Amino acid sequence: MAPKSVDFKLIEKISKALSDKHRLAILDHITKQGGCAQCSDIHDIVDLSQPSVSHHIKILTEAGLVDAEKTGRNISYTLNSKVLSQYMKFLNDLRND
Repeated sequence: MAPKSVDFKLIEKISKALSDKHRLAILDHITKQGGCAQCSDIHDIVDLSQPSVSHHIKILTEAGLVDAEKTGRNISYTLNSKVLSQYMKFLNDLRND
């Protein structure tokens, strides 16, 4: 069986998403909230304007690290543990090779 190919473009996108202290703070907050947080809560934990928060959330979403779910006027963001685990496995495999 051939080894599964790595999506280096996705790895790069995740790495870039994780390279910012505000995005790391957002992910940390979502994790501490049990894996799901409201947009308004996220705005309260980072000292940024609403457009900046939206920009950071967009980058995390595009990297697949968080999933957005709209309920009425509220948006909840959920940590995508599967993508994070795949990324961590990739890094771990680098160390073991």
